[in-house]
Amino acid sequence: MSDPTFWDDPDEAQKIAQEVTRMKDSISQYHDLLSRHSDMATLWQLGMEEQDESVYSELTASLVSMEQELDHLELTQMLSGEYDRNNAILTLHAGAGGTEAQDWAQMLLRMYVRWAEKNNYKVETMDFQAGDEAGVKSVTLMISGTNVYGYLKAEKGVHRLVRISPFDASGRRHTSFAAVDVMPEIDDTVDITINSEELRVDTYRASGAGGQHINKTDSAVRMTHLPTGVIVQCQTQRSQIQNREQCMRLLRAKLFELERQKQADKKAELGGEYQAIEWGSQIRSYVFHPYNMVKDHRTAAETGNVQAVMDGEIELFIEAYLKSESGVKE
Repeated sequence: MSDPTFWDDPDEAQKIAQEVTRMKDSISQYHDLLSRHSDMATLWQLGMEEQDESVYSELTASLVSMEQELDHLELTQMLSGEYDRNNAILTLHAGAGGTEAQDWAQMLLRMYVRWAEKNNYKVETMDFQAGDEAGVKSVTLMISGTNVYGYLKAEKGVHRLVRISPFDASGRRHTSFAAVDVMPEIDDTVDITINSEELRVDTYRASGAGGQHINKTDSAVRMTHLPTGVIVQCQTQRSQIQNREQCMRLLRAKLFELERQKQADKKAELGGEYQAIEWGSQIRSYVFHPYNMVKDHRTAAETGNVQAVMDGEIELFIEAYLKSESGVKE
């Protein structure tokens, strides 16, 4: 009897088909850029021969567009991690500081949703815990699309805000923190064993805004993985069954990430290095006062256009992080 081949496994066949599609898209983009470059060279030659200065503005616009596409392609080539092409599960947690920190978490939530929308990614809220007076205590998003995890892994860590607090009647300057956690969504082809006997499942009434059903039944679900102590919860779906499914997706990702972290810690320990990820070790600072600046402390990438960053323009920091991880020098 012959050995099983990839077409005997539908999941494996689908993964290969998706990879082929991605490769075809990349090749198509490359040939499209070559064709446009050739067209521009022809246009430039004609403009020179006919002394037509009107082609200058058209060529300038085309060059800017091509440069942006080339930068994007270069960035894509840096996504070589095994799970970089996966969807991402992004979780925000407000730090200590009550309303001020919860408002900061809400601002970051808006920033990431804007970034996803600009890149035509799908955003799904898996869990949402509103702040006491404003903002959010914590929120978990599923952001779906090609390479989402590869890009958003650059955002994992503590984000620090310095501003004049709108919640302080004295107009004093405050510093707030929020933690961003990013995990790849793990599909069923990855072997993550979850024994039902090792799960404690609690149901409760969902909080916050909802329809006529969501706040009147015990539709919210909290799962505790007893061997590891990992806890996940989902309450945004209308039915308990849907929230259970969401919880299992989130739990698979968390257990996978936990195992990856254990392996990374062991490798660092054997190598003689260990650097703890602590609440105070911010990766990026957003300063609104006394000056405007967003600076990433890992790469030194910075910009004074704070409003653009808060509107989702975080590509500067993602690119700098990926280049630093790939060993690419500016």
